[in-house]
Amino acid sequence: MDLKNAVVVVTGANRGLGRHLAAQLLERGAKVYGAARRPETVDLAGVIPLRLDITDEESIRSAALIASDATLLVNNAGISTATPLIAGGRDAVRLEMETNFFGPLAVTREFAPVIEGNGGGAVLNILSVLSWLHPADLGSYAAAKAAAWALTNAAREELAPRGITVSALHVGYMDTDMAAVIPADQKADPADVAAQALAGLEEGQHEILADETTRYVKQGLSATPNPA
Repeated sequence: MDLKNAVVVVTGANRGLGRHLAAQLLERGAKVYGAARRPETVDLAGVIPLRLDITDEESIRSAALIASDATLLVNNAGISTATPLIAGGRDAVRLEMETNFFGPLAVTREFAPVIEGNGGGAVLNILSVLSWLHPADLGSYAAAKAAAWALTNAAREELAPRGITVSALHVGYMDTDMAAVIPADQKADPADVAAQALAGLEEGQHEILADETTRYVKQGLSATPNPA
């Protein structure tokens, strides 16, 4: 996809990876809507703040009416509550699924006809190495990202006849607020990850693997699971 003249909606564009994606898309010549629940927190010059709560369907519909010229949707917004599936609270588990799976699904459903009506384009879902690696203490997050991987693959097939490609970025820990407790030497630079994501989009990659850990885990998917 040519990003130079793309019109992009980036969810969660007010911080972390989303902010880097918005900034780099702007540098490449794209028109960028920076979506966030609180649009006043989107502070990048040249990025158009857009109110969008991915768990609120009315908010999504309103955003799609405003960003009616969109040709690329980046589903970046998400949360991590560090909740295990069995011992963790049900509300936290449901919140992660609502935010990390049903949120991107709802936004994609609303923006797909917009992108199609503008001649086609793309969707990029920001996923995780935990789409494939499922540690117990992050079971809720991993389950939601695994579901979002399935969403990505199914939507790719469904939207292809409508001129919309669907890609996924998979990455481990990044130096963002979400991974603040992780030692710095174990985290990727989100600016580098954003650059890889956009290069992968331009090359038409379906899966963009942004670090060695992610590539290693993906290669091992056919292995027999280790016993507990």
